[in-house]
Amino acid sequence: MNAPRILFLGLQTLTGLLGAAMTALGLWLVTLGGTAYYLVTGLLLVAGAVVAWRGRPATAVVAGGVALLVTLLWSLVEIAGKGWMESWGFDLAGRVGLLGALVLASAVVGLIPLGTRPLRTVAIGAVGLLLTIAATLAFFWERPGTARTAVAVAPGPADTDWTAFGGTNAGTRYSPATQITPANVGSLREAWRFHTGDLPEQDGRVFFSAQNTPLKADDTLFLCSPRNRVFALDPATGREKWRFVPTIAPRTLESAFSVACRTVGYHAAPGEGAAICARRIFVAVADGRLIALDARTGRRCPGFGRDGTVDLTAGMGLKEPGHASSNSGPSVIGDMVVVGQQVSDNQRRDAPSGVVRAYDATTGALRWAWDAKRSDARAPLDADQTWPKGTPNVWNVISGDAGLGLVLLATGNAGNDHWGGNRDPEDDRFSSAVVAVDLATGATRWAFRTVERDRFDYDSGAQPVLTTLPVGGAARPVVIQATKTGSLFVLDARTGRPVTPVDYRPVPTDGMPGDRLSPVQPQSVAYPNLSGRPERDPERIDARHSWGLTPLDAALCRIQFHRMRYDGIYTPPTGKGLGTLLFPGTVGGMNWGGIALDPARGVIISNHSRLPNRVQLIPRADVADPAIGDGGRRPDQAVAPQKGAPYGVDRPMWLSPLGVPCIAPPWGYIAATDLRSGRLLWSQPLGTGRDTGPLGIPSQLRIVIGTPNLGGAVTTAGGLTFIAAAQDHYLRAFETTTGRLLWSARLPAGGQSSAMTYMHRGRQYVAIGATGHARFETKLGDALTVYALPTPPAK
Repeated sequence: MNAPRILFLGLQTLTGLLGAAMTALGLWLVTLGGTAYYLVTGLLLVAGAVVAWRGRPATAVVAGGVALLVTLLWSLVEIAGKGWMESWGFDLAGRVGLLGALVLASAVVGLIPLGTRPLRTVAIGAVGLLLTIAATLAFFWERPGTARTAVAVAPGPADTDWTAFGGTNAGTRYSPATQITPANVGSLREAWRFHTGDLPEQDGRVFFSAQNTPLKADDTLFLCSPRNRVFALDPATGREKWRFVPTIAPRTLESAFSVACRTVGYHAAPGEGAAICARRIFVAVADGRLIALDARTGRRCPGFGRDGTVDLTAGMGLKEPGHASSNSGPSVIGDMVVVGQQVSDNQRRDAPSGVVRAYDATTGALRWAWDAKRSDARAPLDADQTWPKGTPNVWNVISGDAGLGLVLLATGNAGNDHWGGNRDPEDDRFSSAVVAVDLATGATRWAFRTVERDRFDYDSGAQPVLTTLPVGGAARPVVIQATKTGSLFVLDARTGRPVTPVDYRPVPTDGMPGDRLSPVQPQSVAYPNLSGRPERDPERIDARHSWGLTPLDAALCRIQFHRMRYDGIYTPPTGKGLGTLLFPGTVGGMNWGGIALDPARGVIISNHSRLPNRVQLIPRADVADPAIGDGGRRPDQAVAPQKGAPYGVDRPMWLSPLGVPCIAPPWGYIAATDLRSGRLLWSQPLGTGRDTGPLGIPSQLRIVIGTPNLGGAVTTAGGLTFIAAAQDHYLRAFETTTGRLLWSARLPAGGQSSAMTYMHRGRQYVAIGATGHARFETKLGDALTVYALPTPPAK
């Protein structure tokens, strides 16, 4: 037997084995009511392998060719039926690639003994396929462009500050800086880089994700690292002025979903000049301390609390350090320091309180404590009392307006996300809501629920945004709340009533026994829905959206789809079959990166993920993992216990055996929406496959597929939007009004943080924390990377 014959039979054997597996999976899929494609194609491949071993290579080649043709036609029909989604080329490659390679290689080798004519025909076909693949890759390859024409802008300020996570407490993430424009952004270069040195140990028990956005006040840049270390830097050079390093027990950090420090707080006392702590930085430490530091020296402010520290664990009744902690940092609104907290979720119904507290920025005295179950936010807490257990918490960044006397809270869920049969009415009233409280008293002014009786973990992760909008011929202060469910709700800041239309649409209510589900859910209909593919209504997927990098993992994903319950958005959690397909997933939609608003152009820039979870409720008797507070540790839990509910919950991302999403890309978008008309101005996939791939191996291909994303954008008066957020390591600059990608820079690690920009002594800088995200599986780092235009040569 000669070498070509041996190679041919080897290739046919591999093809036959692939066909046998496809046949078995296809038969299973047909019994579930799914497509017959895998069964038919598998049988063709098996038949081809059999006749190859019987000495009929031409027949085997024909069988393989028919299977490949069927695959191509079936793939195109399904892709067209989904509306030719933006990353359809990558979708097609996953469906056809492996099978095409095996069939064409087998055809070329198998036809060698039959002479040149048939071999030439197949070879031409193989070359044509390769050229088609190359052209497709080139079409989807990301290439930052350049501006076609210069854009005239008004001169901007010589210096600007960025004194809160979103620029100001309004959370717009907008800068009046105009030096960097679409015409010159291509010249942007790294100006300096600072390393915090705060990296995780290698035991895998603490999930680092710094997520920090620096503040800039006067002549100093302030940032914090995951372990709440604070650094003061020169804005022009990155030279360190001072650092503050609190000591935190590692066990405390294990209780957190992710160890982050999104921001610090900044307060300047009027008229005190150079007095000690006239300007101060507040940092919320993961072990439950709120610390005030002198902004000039980094030393503790002696008049704040006790030796510069307020104890945030007071009244919490914590059974485990770190079960409740502030990872979004304090917000300084007027002369109040307002602190919310993440409560490590799905552990127990009697979780630590979701209380939000306001302290005097000078003395540290507690002014009020808002909670869903407290009627008087200023009522003192007795020494033997704790704040109400298991109430909705505020884990994201808090907004406010001292002029309006408002603090805006976007709430999470009461204890246990996916079963709420034992929630109190106050829990459901304030879960997944926007709540406006009085700055002076903490009294509730109004509340608007973005989800009714949330059992989906669709908590309000994005920071509320304050702006003005013409309503009835007059400018009215409004609150924009972006949600995981893809809605942009616009509410009157004074009353909480929607100023743009909201529909309450019927949803399924047949959940698990004992739970109480809402028959309707709110949807903003004035703007496109941004939970999946941007369009008028929330995207509803079907079996055609199931996907894989090979026919086998694609078939397994499709089988899983048919074994899960899915009735569109708001499908109730279940313990039957493989559980519920939750789409959008727990990441969203829009998450803590929130939105950026260019008020001059009236444009909302948003980024969101398009990634489902598989949510399965596990009967209490089958839950072995103890909850936090009962000796349980989050890194050890295979199932989140949900103590106090009849079920624990398992809710992994819906991934294939190769570790890639079971849904065809795009997995993430960036979009621009007109604030006044509600029109979608542009949208496109955000992120490439450069740093991701099967089994966690980076593909190295800068093909635009759209990746899941975490982090937010910043817009500028110069007409640019800067954003990282995607799973590849790039900071990008888009033209705000058109969406044209104009510039990108390679980051040293994942950019799961929100960018910011500032002017300092006449020069504009753009800063991004490149520190990665352990749960997002991006490369971890410790760098703040800062960019600027080259300085003009000295005359």
